[in-house]
Amino acid sequence: MTSRGTIDVARPVTLALDAMSGDRGAAVVVDAAESMLRRHGNVRLILVGNGDELRDLVSSQNGRLEIRHADEVVQMNESPADALRRKKNSSMRIAVNLVKDGAAAACVSAGNTGALMATSKFVLKTVTGIDRPAIMAEIPARNGSVHLLDVGANAMCSAHQLYQFAVMGSIVTSKLKGVAKPRVGLLNIGTEDSKGNDVVREAAEMLENSGLNYVGFVEGNTIFDHAADVVVTDGFTGNVALKTMEGTASLIAQFLRETFSDGWIARLQGAIALPALQRLRARVDPRAYNGASLVGLNGIVVKSHGGADAIAFEHALETALLEVQDNLPAEINRWLQDEAA
Repeated sequence: MTSRGTIDVARPVTLALDAMSGDRGAAVVVDAAESMLRRHGNVRLILVGNGDELRDLVSSQNGRLEIRHADEVVQMNESPADALRRKKNSSMRIAVNLVKDGAAAACVSAGNTGALMATSKFVLKTVTGIDRPAIMAEIPARNGSVHLLDVGANAMCSAHQLYQFAVMGSIVTSKLKGVAKPRVGLLNIGTEDSKGNDVVREAAEMLENSGLNYVGFVEGNTIFDHAADVVVTDGFTGNVALKTMEGTASLIAQFLRETFSDGWIARLQGAIALPALQRLRARVDPRAYNGASLVGLNGIVVKSHGGADAIAFEHALETALLEVQDNLPAEINRWLQDEAA
């Protein structure tokens, strides 16, 4: 099911799902939840949202599926500050609160990214030694995948914050992907030491003197070459890079559809090439990489893409399970304490 690490749910795990957020509605979340319960006998899920609507969508009674009513929903266009101040009874806020209270081991939401980050940071706080949490996304690359962070939480970052992102990205990649010493690179406009702004060059110096497997600067055109396992940048640049990748993939898919529908010969060629095209689609299917981690928090929160379907949302749930299994906040805290000592 997942392109990530091996999931072995040896003990009961509870996940809180913000069921009302996202572009496709609660039906997607319910479908993903029921599929997850069929596949993992030790998983328990709490669906947070409009109780009446959720009860109508749930197909059968399951003692491991609980519905927790929420009166409010954070809208996609709502400002993070308003969501934090005025939507204390929203499905998003209640789901995050369940993590803080220990009723759930992780929260998964497809809602407003800014509101989810602001709410999670306010409720859960950051790991000691981490200035700001970051959003980390997994993207396909040659011979595996690459973790890119930050992809939208922090538009401007200091060199020390980029260093912290590198630490967190290295730990998460090591745990989720089983890479012993993940290669860490800094996204830059060139690979020469003189390239980039002062912040990037200062961060590079810090990483060179760290215990991380730092491999130097990485350019945008080599991310897919798997030049590093972890690519670090500020949230503004990372978000632009990620959205550009998504747009490029969509454009190529459209070109392929147009090419193989232009006349009967092209359609015949498309039919012949269909098995290869299906393998390509499976390899780069964005649903298989859905689930961005909000790293650096005292708790596990995973952001699903707002337009995710049930398959994609289930992958976000898989990501949350993996992070619970590996206890990532504790691992990040342990690494920082060892470094301070």
